[in-house]
Amino acid sequence: MRTAKLGPLGDVSRLTLGGGGIGQIWGETSRDEAIDTLHAAVEAGITVIDSAPMYGACEDNIGLAFEGRPPEHLKFTTKCAIGSPEAAKIGPGLAASVEASLKAMRLERVDLFFLHSNIHADDFVYAHGNDRRDQMGTSWSLYVNEVIPAFEQLKAQGKIGAWGITGIGVPTDVLRAIGHTPRPDAVQAIANLMDSAGALRRYAEPERAREIAATAKAAGCGVMGIRAVQAGALTLAVDRELRPNSPDNADYARAAPFRALCARWGRDPAYVAHRYALTMPNIDTLVLGVKNRTELAMCVAAEADGPYSADEMAEIDGLGLR
Repeated sequence: MRTAKLGPLGDVSRLTLGGGGIGQIWGETSRDEAIDTLHAAVEAGITVIDSAPMYGACEDNIGLAFEGRPPEHLKFTTKCAIGSPEAAKIGPGLAASVEASLKAMRLERVDLFFLHSNIHADDFVYAHGNDRRDQMGTSWSLYVNEVIPAFEQLKAQGKIGAWGITGIGVPTDVLRAIGHTPRPDAVQAIANLMDSAGALRRYAEPERAREIAATAKAAGCGVMGIRAVQAGALTLAVDRELRPNSPDNADYARAAPFRALCARWGRDPAYVAHRYALTMPNIDTLVLGVKNRTELAMCVAAEADGPYSADEMAEIDGLGLR
């Protein structure tokens, strides 16, 4: 498997395994299959395992899979959606979260610890779900004055190797965080052919996924691409029930021309979507949300087949789905 440099973490595999699939919340799978998929990923050359407390059984399954003795070359991430509590609760909250994740995964440290909350300006008003702003977002002043110092302290204590942000929130403030000093060591950025965050988008301003990835890369941050199949919108069929008015459902309907193109090419849409994301510039490693070994094998094949040609990328982009 090809490798790329993920910021200060150095060389990692172009594919990362993690997310809700291994946590048994994205489509149906068993704990045994999730654990077998983790082992198969390592055998395929994947060197990064991405987790979070909100990914169902993901962290517990990682602990069961490696029994506290993972291969030395593996790197692990976790996250905390701290939100915007009282300032004095930020540091202890982040510390407690990483300790719980370490216990579940049976690790002594994680290589990357992400702020899983959206970052927003102190006076920002979300277009959707603003009544939950303090639960889903972290204000800029809390990010600068509390979150960053807490991350740096966890680094000094050896609990984490580096820290990052999940860059799917308000683009203006994600870019502001990348430009701030100290900047994140890594950024998770949307990487799909629709440039869509789907149901995760709660702001009104334009999405700027590719600009976020390019800016992070230029700043020396590692970039982890996420949502290559846009929560199932870029697959043959979504593997879970969606609300009729879900943005992910709308993206699935909008992606009908993409599925038609894949049929002409004789390829599964999920394969094409992953290979497209791997061809995108500025993406160091692509996080897979697969839930079983069959889906994993398809993604490994997409990586092995290498980047799409400029003509192939142009044909996909010519569908006008961005």
